[in-house]
Amino acid sequence: MNGLFQLILNFGIAVVLACCFLASPVYSSPNPSTNITASNFFKLGVENMQNSNYQEAIIDFSGAIRLKRDFAVAYSNRCLAYLELADYLNAIADCNKALIFTPNNVEAYLNRGLAHLRQGDYTAAIADNNQVIALKPHDFRAYYNRGVTRATLGNYQQAISDYNLALTQIPQTSNLLLADIYNDRGLARFQLSDLQLAMLDFSKAIRLNSDDYRAYYNRGCACGRSGDNFCAIRDFTESIRLYPTNAQAYLNRGIAYHQLGYEQAAIANLQKAVKYFASIGETVAYDKTLDYLQNLRQQLLTLSSIALI
Repeated sequence: MNGLFQLILNFGIAVVLACCFLASPVYSSPNPSTNITASNFFKLGVENMQNSNYQEAIIDFSGAIRLKRDFAVAYSNRCLAYLELADYLNAIADCNKALIFTPNNVEAYLNRGLAHLRQGDYTAAIADNNQVIALKPHDFRAYYNRGVTRATLGNYQQAISDYNLALTQIPQTSNLLLADIYNDRGLARFQLSDLQLAMLDFSKAIRLNSDDYRAYYNRGCACGRSGDNFCAIRDFTESIRLYPTNAQAYLNRGIAYHQLGYEQAAIANLQKAVKYFASIGETVAYDKTLDYLQNLRQQLLTLSSIALI
């Protein structure tokens, strides 16, 4: 999700990229003597899921379900495929079916909670994650997903508590997943104006995943909010290196350059931001950045006129 809030010069956009954890496709072992065909469909579905062929996976899981109506794990995995395609109504319907046949199906609760979150039903999302925690207290995914939901609601302190719990449960060798949690905890701390701890979290995320443009970008925002524009420029530059069309990074780097008095560099960055906002159809950000750029140019023209008098 993208969060708009005031940053440098009362105008800035910080990326709030919280990626909830999905369940993985689950293998099942139906009785081969009675369900061999359903099992074959199911295994094809799992293979297609692992190859990101979600439409094909849905067809395969549907074939398994036609032959075995109570095939709970097929419903659960088809739910996951629908989730990947952003078809949340069908995802929820399939998770509901899976839970009828297997009431303690942790993966179905986890995936249904994510579907509810993406639909904006935050109460239902939290309830599903609570159910996962009740059934499997050491599952870091439920704490993390509940934290993301609470952050979406603006309950940042509760979100931080959930991220802390996720960090105590996640395998410490899962560097990329750890980086996501630190990044999101940093965002919650940023929202609470705890900039020092936010920057520590973003730095931890960078150490764990040095290729994540989001963590550099977010640390740059924290630097800018703290008044350290050189630090902000450094991090926005690294974010742009990793994601060359990052309009938000160009915008905020331009503002940081302006704050330091490097006006030509500021203009060049704002021009890039305008270009990339236009390319992705971000009309509000495009209009505001263009206004900012035009105002800056007008200020420079005015100063030049005064200097010539």
